[in-house]
Parts: sequence; structure tokens; C-alpha cells
Amino acid sequence: MIGTALDYLALITFITCWLGYTQFSKRKAKTANCIARVMHQQRIHWMSQVIAKDVRVAEAALLANLERNIAFFASTTLLILAGVLTLFSQVEKLETVIASIPFSVSPNHALVQVKLALLAGIFVLAFFQFTWSMRQYGFVNVMIGAAPLDKSGRDQNLLAYARQMAVVQDQAAHSYNYGLRSYYFAMAALCWFFHPTAFIFASLVVVYTLYQREFNSRAVQAITLAQQHLEKDPAYKVNE
Repeated sequence: MIGTALDYLALITFITCWLGYTQFSKRKAKTANCIARVMHQQRIHWMSQVIAKDVRVAEAALLANLERNIAFFASTTLLILAGVLTLFSQVEKLETVIASIPFSVSPNHALVQVKLALLAGIFVLAFFQFTWSMRQYGFVNVMIGAAPLDKSGRDQNLLAYARQMAVVQDQAAHSYNYGLRSYYFAMAALCWFFHPTAFIFASLVVVYTLYQREFNSRAVQAITLAQQHLEKDPAYKVNE
């Protein structure tokens, strides 16, 4: 048997926290204000403004900036993944380092490899999410380039087209968010090298931190208020 019962409990808690929070946030976003929900409304308004612009250089620059941020994380993820894979050939040295940490559990050779495999899996998943996000932002660029001009901003077909552009951009943002979430949970997974109890505690802290930032942060409150002010504008009501 690899590891103790506490190790298995910690791993189950970690997986439950990750998958459970993902499902919880999706459902709660449908009924409560959160970053995903309010930003989706902002994207709809943004894309509906695009079809009324003859020159769309600003939109291209903004999307390019978003893609650069994602590309940074994608390349960084590859470097981290390379470092984690390198540690598989240095397990004995890693065990020596772990054993030197006060209050840490005695390292188990096979269990250390499992922990490294968990980290590698997390960063592989993060890389897939970041690269898919980049591709979807590329799709948005193509859709903007293909969007006809409607200076009146009243053509219902083009407004529906703008909403679909916002949907694609929203999906790209979700993939980016999932990639960032992988980093959060990777920080929790690092605690498993120290002690399974610390792993459980860190998993719960990550869930609490994500919830506070996505649902109760000042940024969410400010964007929600901004959206309410925006909805009072007559031009916005036309676009909706």
C-alpha cells in the first residue's frame, strides 16, 4: 500500500475540492453576481460596439494584450513542467530535502513519485487550458475581422452575431480561468510533500480564496455597479 490512510483522505479531499468547486461555481454563477457573470455582460456590450466601428484597431490591440498574458502563462507552465519532470531523476535528493524540514512526515519513495506525478498532471492540464484559450481568442479575432459594419447599431442579425462573438470570448476567458485555477491547486498540492494534513488544509484554503475572489471581492462589486450604470444608458438598451 502506497501511503497512509491520511494520504488517501488528503488526495480525495483535494480532488473533491477542485471538482466540487468547479461545479459549484458554474451553478452559482447562474443566480449570483460573480466575475464570470458580470464580465460576460461586459463582453456582450463590447462586441456590440465593435460592429458599429469602422476602425477596429483598438479591439485588436486589446485582444492581443489578452493573448500575451495567456502566452506568458503557457510558456511558464512548460518550464515548470520541465522542472517537475526533472525531479523524477532526483527523487533521492528530494527525499533528503523533505526529511530535513521540521515536522514533515518521513518520505516514502513511491509516494514521492505519486506526488510528483500529481503536480505534472496539474501543469499538463493547465497548459492545455491556456493553449485552448489562446486559440479561442484567435477565433474572436477572425470573427471581428469578418463582422460587417453597422453604424446604426440596430441591425438585429448583427447584434446576434456580436453576442456570439461574446460567447466565444467568454469561453476563452473560462479556459484561461481554469488554467489559473490549476496554479492555485498546484500550490495546495505542494503541501502534500510536507504533510497530508497540510495538504487538506491548503485545499480548503484554495477553495475559500477562489470563492472570495470570484464572488465577494471588491472587483466584483465594482464591475457589478458599473454594469448597472451601463444598463441605464439608452444605447445599451438598444444593443440588448
